[in-house]
Amino acid sequence: MKVTLKDIAQKAGVSLSTVSRVLNYDTTLSVSEDTRQRIFEIAEELNYTKAKRAPKQPDTYRIAVVQWYSENKELDDLYYMAIRMGIEKRSQELQIQTSPVFQNQVSEISKDVDGIIAVGKYSDPQVQQLSALTQNLIFVDWSGIEQGFDSVVTEFKPPVRQVVSYLSETSDDIGIIYGSEYTTDRILKIPDPRYRAFKAEMMARKQFNAKFAFEGNYTNQSGYDTMKRAIAELGDELPHAFFVSNDPMAIGALKALGEANIAVPERVSLFSFNDTSVAKYVYPELSAVHVDTDQMGISAVDMMKSRLENGRVVPLKVVVGTKLMIRKSTRDQ
Repeated sequence: MKVTLKDIAQKAGVSLSTVSRVLNYDTTLSVSEDTRQRIFEIAEELNYTKAKRAPKQPDTYRIAVVQWYSENKELDDLYYMAIRMGIEKRSQELQIQTSPVFQNQVSEISKDVDGIIAVGKYSDPQVQQLSALTQNLIFVDWSGIEQGFDSVVTEFKPPVRQVVSYLSETSDDIGIIYGSEYTTDRILKIPDPRYRAFKAEMMARKQFNAKFAFEGNYTNQSGYDTMKRAIAELGDELPHAFFVSNDPMAIGALKALGEANIAVPERVSLFSFNDTSVAKYVYPELSAVHVDTDQMGISAVDMMKSRLENGRVVPLKVVVGTKLMIRKSTRDQ
């Protein structure tokens, strides 16, 4: 059964309009951070399929779940919140205790934890800081296999190729709004793998146009600002389709197009990446590459369990596949 805004509102104990405005990243809404977080978490929770509880284990392990974002910033991109919730859900099923730790609290992690699952992007000094606490260290959304650590990542090249192929059916010109960011210690700049995959695919088709590429920083505001800039700079040359690297930026871009009276999808199609719960609660609903964040969390916990119970030392890398979700923000083929 499809989850509605009403379902979220009832569980959160707030009004329907409050839920709608929070999920649309309405910055003019006066609401507490606790309420905002509760709405986002309920939206993600209601999109999960209830799994069978595993039998109770005789021993209880304790792991720290390190989130590279601050607690407030996590609300700006539900992708990482969804991964964390997937980890916590699987850990609960396996009777593993978890302690959420945000990046500025890493020094407070107890040295007697059985393992650490680190979500996000990390510089070499940060990896060294975590590995000094335990060798049972697993990275999610960041490949640590080269340094000898387990990793769970998603794929980029195949889904981006599929998106370009899909959009090309109705559009001869495709633009991109992509992101860049730094690790929290500002040591390492992280390029957007979606942009690299998009550029490579478009060049192979002899369709890449640098003036159709706009860089943001993965936030809703940057999606709004970069689309406004694209509209102002390109005018009638504005591409008939845009691929956007995450849902918050896509929602911001959607808002900018609406303010400019540019119809979606009639004039511009939008295709997002990650497919967090908010993608289904905007108008029109966003077509998106669905990343199975729940499975990423499950895989990370299962890898940790195999280390703790079986003594595995050989590092593993799990690549979780994706699926295209076609909704109302793209034109029918």
